[in-house]
Amino acid sequence: MALDPARTVAELRELRELTGDANGAQRVAWTETWERAREWLREKVAPTGAEHEIDEAGNQWFTLRGGSERAVLIGGHMDSVPNGGWLDGCLNVLAGVEVLRRIADEGTPPVTVRLVDWADEEGARFGRSLFGSSAASGTMADHEELRLLTDADGISLPAALAEHGVDLDRALEARRQLDSAAAYLELHIEQGPVLESLDLPLGVVLGTFGVERHRITWRGQAAHAGSTPMAERRDALAGAAKLALEIRDIARRVGDGAVCTCGGVVCRPGIVTSVVETAEQLLDQRHLDADKLAELLRQAKEASARFAAEERIDVAWERIWSIHPILFDDTLIRFCDEAIVEVAGASHRLPSGPLHDAAEVARAGVPTVMMFVQSLRGLSHTKLEDTKEEHIELSVAALDRLAAKTIDWVAGGGGR
Repeated sequence: MALDPARTVAELRELRELTGDANGAQRVAWTETWERAREWLREKVAPTGAEHEIDEAGNQWFTLRGGSERAVLIGGHMDSVPNGGWLDGCLNVLAGVEVLRRIADEGTPPVTVRLVDWADEEGARFGRSLFGSSAASGTMADHEELRLLTDADGISLPAALAEHGVDLDRALEARRQLDSAAAYLELHIEQGPVLESLDLPLGVVLGTFGVERHRITWRGQAAHAGSTPMAERRDALAGAAKLALEIRDIARRVGDGAVCTCGGVVCRPGIVTSVVETAEQLLDQRHLDADKLAELLRQAKEASARFAAEERIDVAWERIWSIHPILFDDTLIRFCDEAIVEVAGASHRLPSGPLHDAAEVARAGVPTVMMFVQSLRGLSHTKLEDTKEEHIELSVAALDRLAAKTIDWVAGGGGR
């Protein structure tokens, strides 16, 4: 069966009709709609003869046995955020299905080829992203915290997993799935505006940003809004406001793609007639370079101390979460560049701000690369998410070229 990228576009539209509504995609993990999508996927893959398996973390695997047990993995995720876009995650998987069809039609490949649909990449229902891939990589170490997670209806994560045949206590047994993995490939929509701004359909992802995420608590003194002179105020919100503006300059000074975001400020007592006594501020900082990520954090902490002194208030920092930058494999980056140029004529290298399952696979020591396809207006996680049909077809063709190069490399002894 010859590669047919137009078939991928048709199947994406079919999936949208099956699991979406007027508000967008509704394939939230651990729901009936998500299971319907996974069953539909199994029906699409079945004619290839690939073996089907669901592992201990709920990840869905399709294995095309080759001349060697060493495996080239192609991955993505079928789950979506509520009211999500029609491409985020599922494009990765359905493009992989088309590549698997082409390989299966040509006979036994020299190495094993596996397609994986990672479970709960988005974390939309319980707030825990990369569930299945972190179990497979062995980095899921917060089981006690996971037990306490509940959804909006009060259903616990372990209870929801059990409804879908997954035992949280056994999730880490999914690590066996990567024992034979020699390389991992993932296609994804960019979810940002860079490729569109360059008028390029495809790009190579260098890696995923490291993240520093903190809660900053500013403490001043509540006082009456009418009777307290401006010079006498100890306004906690003033410190938070100054830092919210300063992080823009910090990101510009550090440069090379640095981003800093103040995602929210909660004020107490939170009434219009009182000076703010306590302000809790959320700060997210990201960079592809570990040293520059550390510099972002250093400058923000230094600025917060300065602003606290200026406003005569106190400030305290609490780390919520952090992850080191993940750099992808140089050889696979080169293969991806070559594949894109062969299909589209030009390529571009860029980092990924959002995290992806690919980052977890790379953390497990498997050579990894991602390919981005242009997102119109840079939009994602919305029903307005879109990519030109011709760009989707180019992405499928480029992923196929990348897979072919990687299979030859692994067959020749490359990879892990």
